[in-house]
Amino acid sequence: MALKQRLELRQGQSLVMTPQLQQAIKLLQMSNIELQAFVDQELERNPLLERDERGEVRNAQPDAPEGQPVMVSALQSTSGAEERLRTLDTELENVFTHESRADAAHRQAASGPQESGWASLRPQAGAPSASDELDFAATLSRQPTLSEHLTDQMNLLLTDPAERLIGQHLIGMLDEAGYLTAGTDSIAATLGTSPVHVETVLHKLQAADPPGVFARDLAECLSLQLRERNRFDPAMAALVANLGLLARRDYSALRSLCRVDLDDLKDMIAELRALDPKPGHAFGSDPVQPVIPDVLVRAAPDGAWIVELNTETLPRVLVNNQYLAHVSSQARSEDRVYLSECQASAAWLVKSLDQRARTILKVAREIVRQQDAFLMLGVQHLRPLNLKTVADAIEMHESTVSRVTSNKYMATPRGIFELKYFFTTAIASADADGDAHSAEAVRHRIRTLIAAEGQDVLSDDTLVERLRASGIEIARRTVAKYREGLGIPSSVQRRREARVNRREER
Repeated sequence: MALKQRLELRQGQSLVMTPQLQQAIKLLQMSNIELQAFVDQELERNPLLERDERGEVRNAQPDAPEGQPVMVSALQSTSGAEERLRTLDTELENVFTHESRADAAHRQAASGPQESGWASLRPQAGAPSASDELDFAATLSRQPTLSEHLTDQMNLLLTDPAERLIGQHLIGMLDEAGYLTAGTDSIAATLGTSPVHVETVLHKLQAADPPGVFARDLAECLSLQLRERNRFDPAMAALVANLGLLARRDYSALRSLCRVDLDDLKDMIAELRALDPKPGHAFGSDPVQPVIPDVLVRAAPDGAWIVELNTETLPRVLVNNQYLAHVSSQARSEDRVYLSECQASAAWLVKSLDQRARTILKVAREIVRQQDAFLMLGVQHLRPLNLKTVADAIEMHESTVSRVTSNKYMATPRGIFELKYFFTTAIASADADGDAHSAEAVRHRIRTLIAAEGQDVLSDDTLVERLRASGIEIARRTVAKYREGLGIPSSVQRRREARVNRREER
């Protein structure tokens, strides 16, 4: 078979993901914290961008119906820069925002004699001190990490250099909760020593503060804390060794193993619950970021819902075209190419931020429209909703809706929820013409039935019958899965608890 070369022309269509399109997609799924960090980087990199600190409200939805809330977004504006340049009596390069210390000293000396004595040390009301910048840095402090806290103690507990080397390696193998994540055999093989040597160092470090660190499992963590309190007696040791029975609330078996009566067992369980299962979390943990809602929902006087974006989470940036015109007139050809790239990047960022805000608002409004019954009546009326339903209603792709609902939160009169919370699976109705039920609403119904069961404990089969009687077609395994997801014990365990409670009342 002969091989030969030839040229052919073919016509076709393909989707090309340009770098700017890929970045716009990333912007869409960023949380408000990630978006703020990204905009800060662009402000540092691009000299044509500046932050809008005037806080003026601009209409980002010219096609919004009258009476609908307006949202604030990043729109191109140059009025602020123009006003500033008109007030300058020199070139922009000669303007400084801060006065130097030498100039301040010269101005102070030229202003005449100053008040001497202690009065000169009193700061004027409302006036910052000259050393505020240095004093502020001196007031900064941070909480020591778990590694730093344990390293300081290791230097006192261990004196041998080899043991300190092993101890430092053990500290590095701890997770955030303070548990040892590797076995002593693997650590010994890595460090070239014996497992007995590693175990000896480990036992010494387990006396460190907080009690329970360097444990390899939950039982050892609780045992270390009980030993520190001098409460690790044989009965408590038997209880710690059978945490599985405690989780199943098998109190009769625990009484037999611990050889105590019911009152003593209750006291032991209460003492066990007072311990810290994750002692390392008190040190070196990252600060918890508060949830800042991206969308605000409130009731309107006419009974409708007002959906608006939280302006605090929307970065506002401006493109300084006045500054661009000023520097372009004196720039060289290669500088103009750079300025042109900066202008295109700034215009793209402003457009992308505005489009992101519009898309989030459009998706949020459709979610509120679909879940109106939930906002008015509660979680039992949460409708089954999927991405396709919202995407078809707002004429967008499902992937776009999925990105919009990632890491975005909505503040409603019923609390703050992640947008993905409103997308639940559907449970069929027992009636042929009945509406489907939301999975979250079914979970709420199961929780309500079990909470009201009293002494007549409901089995999963009984729950299925009652749910079908109320129009919800559901399988027994689905009820068991939802019940376990809610953290509710089985009917056998609940009956056992009920018997124990009745004995206590007697």
